[in-house]
Amino acid sequence: MPKTTAALPRRATLAAMAALATPGLICPALAQNEANWPNAPVRFIGIFPPGGGTDIMTRLWCQKMSELTSQQFVIENRAGAGGNVGTEAIARAAPDGYTIGLASVGALAIAPTLYARLPFDPNRDFSYISGMYQLPNLLVINNDVPARTVPELIALLRANPGRYAYASSGSGTTVHLSGEMFKYLANLDILHVPYRGGAPAHIDLLGGRVHMIFDNIPQALLLAREGKVRALAVTGAARSPQAPDIPTMAEFLPGFEITSWGGVMGPAGIPPAIIARINALTRQALESPDLIRRLAENGGTPWYTSAEEFIRFRAANEAGFAPLIRASGARVE
Repeated sequence: MPKTTAALPRRATLAAMAALATPGLICPALAQNEANWPNAPVRFIGIFPPGGGTDIMTRLWCQKMSELTSQQFVIENRAGAGGNVGTEAIARAAPDGYTIGLASVGALAIAPTLYARLPFDPNRDFSYISGMYQLPNLLVINNDVPARTVPELIALLRANPGRYAYASSGSGTTVHLSGEMFKYLANLDILHVPYRGGAPAHIDLLGGRVHMIFDNIPQALLLAREGKVRALAVTGAARSPQAPDIPTMAEFLPGFEITSWGGVMGPAGIPPAIIARINALTRQALESPDLIRRLAENGGTPWYTSAEEFIRFRAANEAGFAPLIRASGARVE
């Protein structure tokens, strides 16, 4: 009997070693663990400062994911360089599915053409998981600017080349590129003044040190409704449900369309089963009525995609922005 008792652990050890040497025997167990993701708190890297429109919508998604999984989604804001600092941090994380972050149009579709060098490769360094939201920008101007419509603003700027400036939340953001598209399509001479986020840009806009901004719609629309700035147009393909009385830029400048978007991604190499699990949970989250309502309150529209659709969309969006960026002459060294 003692001999038999001693032999059992040895046999178990040998069986375990054999399983490790035979992928087909261990993969089902690994796949099951991956399909049960998450079994611990998840770190989510937000690539913009706290309090902005994209940060708010990211937090709403994380809150819903925490409810669905009974695990904490802890947001770590790593802002800077139009989202490139946080995006690099995502690329350098361990590919275990427990560090993911915000995929943003600025870093992934605009920056590859705008920046001379990037510390990451959008085609190689990420596991794209799903879209999360889309939202337009809103052109608002300082109340002292003597224009009440886009045509009046264009006429004013053409009559005063180089005298007016537009702010952005950082080079390489859709806020920046919206201003460049405005300059290009309307043939204007206006100065770009980049800031480290939307909050300081709005402080200078209200103070008259800059004259306009194409900001994400949540912050800009709030200031307009409070009478602190004047709203002229949205940058999306259609009027925003949050402000149906405000026209689109395309109504005055055909072809003007810029929509900001955010999604979920992680570093390259996340196991496919975990990608599939996060994607499925994201779809469930984005279909929940309370999250749809909360996103709409902040100017956003839920935007679910499969992982494959997200990969194709990002590449097509980069290709679409590239000619505009080159034609505008915008460049960040």
